Amino acid sequence: MLLVIFIITTTPVVNDLNVNLPSAAKRLKDPKPKVNYVTIETSGRMFLNKDEVTIDTLQEKVVRLRLEDQDLNMCIRGAAKAKYQRIVEVMDKLQQANVAKVNLATEPFADAGAKKE
Repeated sequence: MLLVIFIITTTPVVNDLNVNLPSAAKRLKDPKPKVNYVTIETSGRMFLNKDEVTIDTLQEKVVRLRLEDQDLNMCIRGAAKAKYQRIVEVMDKLQQANVAKVNLATEPFADAGAKKE
């Protein structure tokens, strides 16, 4: 038992030889893409990022965003009790605005298992 604890707690020596490694230029990481959110509350109120919108003004505002960013990422954050029809309407408007990258935000189950209702 003592041997197992010793093996687990002892870190192996990786740099045991002195080697003069070659140099290389640093590569800058690509910036994370900006994600825009459409939030749908249970009451039906909608927000594009933090600005309240209606279903009629949503497409126009998304088209403007898409003109600024051709690779526009959208995420729909619908409340669990929001009407499904409202989510479908938002997805239709995003499709009409030619947004190809659309995700649906969810929360994982607390027990990581399938929830049955």
